[in-house]
Amino acid sequence: MKLVVLSIILLALAMVLLGVKVLFVKGGRFPSGHAHDIPALRDKKEK
Repeated sequence: MKLVVLSIILLALAMVLLGVKVLFVKGGRFPSGHAHDIPALRDKKEK
């Protein structure tokens, strides 16, 4: 039972820490992970 409670607490803490910018910054949002939004990947050409 202690392990389940500890796991839930750790998961909740991780979610809050990952969402700090989204939750506490006005207009905050997660960064885009799409290749066309990342300059290094956008400029890279397939060979």
